Amino acid sequence: MRLLFEMDKKDYSACTHTFTRNSARSIIIRSGKVAMVHSLKYDYYKFPGGGIEGQENPIEAMIRETREEAGLRVIPGTVKEYGIVHRIQKSDKDDTECFVQDNYYYLCEAEDESIAQDLDEYEAKESYKPEFVTPATAIEKNRNVQESPYNKMMFEREARVLELLQAEGYLS
Repeated sequence: MRLLFEMDKKDYSACTHTFTRNSARSIIIRSGKVAMVHSLKYDYYKFPGGGIEGQENPIEAMIRETREEAGLRVIPGTVKEYGIVHRIQKSDKDDTECFVQDNYYYLCEAEDESIAQDLDEYEAKESYKPEFVTPATAIEKNRNVQESPYNKMMFEREARVLELLQAEGYLS
């Protein structure tokens, strides 16, 4: 899978150990809009997806997470690799830990009918809402997040992937 871009803060020279948490995300486009999960609590957008668990491969994780977070059922035969965003930085929680993450993005289609979300406790507290939005809406929101417990690199990562999709003609 191609490297879309790297997000490297180069702030980890004092780290003594590494924590790796890879994720997989879906890119579902309909009528020029993209499926995103909107955190109503913190007012940001993210592609449906999340952490790769246990023995899952990235595609299995993306399909599971998209169903859970957005209530969208990915059609397996439509899944195509889009690219990886590699992120590396000092952990937000431990100055001696280096956080490394490969975010796998897949272009795919989903069934027309959605199902009920199956949110984790923190996702429910954030009031995750699946929406099809224009890239401009999501990019603007993500670049103007005022308050959240998350590293701002996450919001910028999603904005940059949306910009790439636009530049490559997937989204207008």
